[in-house]
Order: sequence, then C-alpha cells, then structure tokens
Amino acid sequence: MEKPQTPDLSIRPIRLEDKTEAKALILEGLKEHWGSIDPQWNPDLDDITASYAGGFFLVATVGDRIVATGALVPRDGGVAEIVRMSVARDLRRKGIGSAVLRRLLDDAKSAGYRKVILETTSIWEEAIAFYNKHGFRVTHIRAGDTYFAIDLPEPDAAAQTPLRR
Repeated sequence: MEKPQTPDLSIRPIRLEDKTEAKALILEGLKEHWGSIDPQWNPDLDDITASYAGGFFLVATVGDRIVATGALVPRDGGVAEIVRMSVARDLRRKGIGSAVLRRLLDDAKSAGYRKVILETTSIWEEAIAFYNKHGFRVTHIRAGDTYFAIDLPEPDAAAQTPLRR
C-alpha cells in the first residue's frame, strides 16, 4: 500500500471556506490537460458544497493549502461514482491521490455501497494507469471515455478480504 510522501497530509470533508480554492485546483488540472477550460462544462464547481450535498466531497490539505480533491456521488443500486479527482501538479506522484482514493473507497464501503464506478477520458493515460494500479477494471470504452468499476467487499467480510489497491 502506497503511503503519502507528505507526512502532514490531512484528508477531510470540504468546508464552505474551501470552495474557491478547491474549484481553482480542479480547474487548473483541467486547463493543464486540455489547454483551456470552458466554465459551462463545470457548473457543479460554482457551489461545490451544494452540488455534492448528497455524497462526499473531500479535500486533502498540507498545512493550509488544498492539494487534492475527490468526490463520491451516489448512483442507483448500491453504486457510487468517484468524480473530481485532482492533485496539485507540484505534488503528484507522492501518494496523495492514492490516499484520497483509499479514503473515498473506505467511505463508500462504510456507507454500504457495493460497487464504485468512474470514468476518465481515454487519452488521459496517467489516470488510466492510476485506476488500474488501484484495482479498478475497465468495464467499457465509449465516445473517447474509459469507464471503470471496482467491487467492494461485503461489510461482514471486510476484515477478511481487503480491497485491492
């Protein structure tokens, strides 16, 4: 299991005062990947706490700085979806994204979800490798996006069957 190389890392639910900084971090990652950003594609970021009120939206901090985000959104049939995974460029490959992902999976399991899904663009090779490394399997590819899933262990078997990470 990969441990963060940043010992003062803290992961917690987003607070009202975090919204602007969390939005900026996510948009910067999108701009880095796509070259520009269209605000019309990201209306959920205008009020993160309201947009994700039915799920979990986490921020990872180092000191007072938000360095990563990730959210878990409920879907039908015991399924939750991970969205808005983002890590500050200067802190990537230090285990922070893995720590946020583990926390989201633990929160999903604690909330009773049986499966977690997610999607990313098929040309985002680093993201695909990251999710494969953490036990997600590709379920399908459609319209330039790669879709993943991971099954969570039964609650009573969780102590005997750890998640693949």
